[in-house]
Amino acid sequence: MSSRVLRKLQGDQDLGRVLGVDGNSDVETDVTGSSERKKSLNVNRYDLLNQQSLSESEVKEDDDHETESKDTKDGIGDRDSSRRKKKKKKKKSAKSLSCRRSSEDIECDEVERSVREVNKILGETPSSNNYSSTDGKPASSKKFSGILSVEHRNLNPNIEMKRIFGSKVIQTEQSKRRGRGRGTLKSTWLVTPKENWPQIGKSGLSMSLVETKNGIQYFKYEHNFSYQQIQMKFLEAVESLNPDNIVAIINMHPYHVDALIQLSDLSRMSEDLQMAVDLIARALYCLECAFHPLFNIAQGNCQLDYRRQENRALFIALFKHMTFVGQRACYRTSLEFCKLLLSLDPVGDPVAAVLIVDFYALRCHEYEWFIRLFEEWENQGRNLLQLPNFAFSVAVAHFYLATHEAESKSNTDGSKASPKWDILVADQFLQNALIMFPGVLLPLLDKCSIQPEERVTNFPFFGVKAQMSQPPALLQLIQLYIARNYHIWKEPALLPWLEKNVNKVIDRVISGDPLVKESEIKRMKRYVVSPNNILRHIILSDLKDVSATINGDIQGPLLSFDPLPPHDSINLYTRPQRTRAHENSNAFSMFFRSILPNFNINEPVRENAHQDEGPDAAEGGGNAENSLTSSVDLHRSVTSLLDAMRDLLSNIHFPDVPHDGDVDDDDNDDSEEDNNPYHLP
Repeated sequence: MSSRVLRKLQGDQDLGRVLGVDGNSDVETDVTGSSERKKSLNVNRYDLLNQQSLSESEVKEDDDHETESKDTKDGIGDRDSSRRKKKKKKKKSAKSLSCRRSSEDIECDEVERSVREVNKILGETPSSNNYSSTDGKPASSKKFSGILSVEHRNLNPNIEMKRIFGSKVIQTEQSKRRGRGRGTLKSTWLVTPKENWPQIGKSGLSMSLVETKNGIQYFKYEHNFSYQQIQMKFLEAVESLNPDNIVAIINMHPYHVDALIQLSDLSRMSEDLQMAVDLIARALYCLECAFHPLFNIAQGNCQLDYRRQENRALFIALFKHMTFVGQRACYRTSLEFCKLLLSLDPVGDPVAAVLIVDFYALRCHEYEWFIRLFEEWENQGRNLLQLPNFAFSVAVAHFYLATHEAESKSNTDGSKASPKWDILVADQFLQNALIMFPGVLLPLLDKCSIQPEERVTNFPFFGVKAQMSQPPALLQLIQLYIARNYHIWKEPALLPWLEKNVNKVIDRVISGDPLVKESEIKRMKRYVVSPNNILRHIILSDLKDVSATINGDIQGPLLSFDPLPPHDSINLYTRPQRTRAHENSNAFSMFFRSILPNFNINEPVRENAHQDEGPDAAEGGGNAENSLTSSVDLHRSVTSLLDAMRDLLSNIHFPDVPHDGDVDDDDNDDSEEDNNPYHLP
């Protein structure tokens, strides 16, 4: 090691002691001559630990200083001799630099080798901040991670809002909402924490790595003992049908995830959308703070088992947050959240995110990515063309790509290269979609306020017969696609293209195309019963034109924080039994409880519910002032909703029903058959 490096590491006073030379040697003289310059530079002796190599400029500069100091010491005044010595020093410095670099390369190789050996022993991948392994290859070879990898920068809706409206408008709006902060909150990727949120502290949530198979890492959430006690209180509050009990839990524990999701749904029903959005964002913030160090949402190889009761909150919160962001027209951000949802369980897809990914991809003009997703999954046997949204959206994506490519070539100087996207492929996809799902056309045109031609309305393949012959499960998928994607078909460029292909489909049906009969057989066999993940998607989407037909084997109310649990659910908690005080309630009370499990018509409204919590409730959350303020606003919204329900129920009068003794037995049997057309027991 050179003397210059030792001077940086050990300092001027210890150099002679390290080299083991006398005080009268040349090295000591050299050190003494340059001591003043070294003190002025104030070099950190641990500076070399933070850098791998030294630049050539530093080496030349130090060597020049050494040359000048030696020339001064020897008293040499001849310029030619000094120049010759400088040239010799430069050559020596170049050699020493190459030797120094080679030694540093050897040290770096040894460090990298040791890191790889440690990772191999531990059986872990590199840290979550690294997106590739040390050898330059992808961190894991997996089927879905490539197409479902998430760009964390696109998870922030404010960035997309700045692109749409401009940075000045968004910064002005944010400065208006900015208040006095209550401390520094942890920076996260999924949501941006607000300054008025309380400190999260120890929430009781944690995540652990279950196993690693084929490059896929499987994780699970865990609840400690204190969080389990809070969860049992929350389940009792839900069964009590009193929303004030849930508000009390939020006051005591402002980061209880299921309570935040349940109160968000209540706020949305009472038309307090801002409160609903804020509660879901806070739930996501708590869930992300509990992520495992190896749980990297950007890679797409981290998955959760939806059967575990503790893992479902992340799926539900992500879906609700995705829809809230999409309602702000931030479709690119919503697409990233949809990709994240799919990556958590791409095969099972417990919330059926595949039914909405096409909408966000088309709205943010990610046509190539969407076609790539379709081709990769179709090659793996996913049968995506059996879903109406994919059958029509793939055709639309091909149409836009072919149209844009043709326009770009027309603007250039006569390019004769073969086109990558062909309009004939888009026509074929659209015609096959119309043959497979003929019940989409007329309701879609009616939703778009378009009057079709008489040839189309009078043709039985698209007419009333096609609407009546659809299975209920297929009807749900068609209604969901039309209610969500009809805005896409209002584009002026799509209407002539749709009209042209509808006429071609009519000609194919008249000519007896065998695809028509095959599609009819598939419709009758494949859409008998809707899977639970599709029903769960319809419930979470909450579109007014779409109704979920719940299967008869599903019992119990639909809960916002856990709609339609899987049949093979791995439960940590069991719901407490509901009291029998509500057995004599009328049908309308049962109806409102099915929509709102917290509803209780006999429960009086407390005017100052937030004052009954006591000082302990405010201190438990760590943010008394903020908790009381949010509870007041939330209590007002819930109270207004309950008042409206009570007024509705009080104004309903039932007609007098004759007793069993006033009707003969024969007449009673006939009336039961007439009122039960399906002859169900």
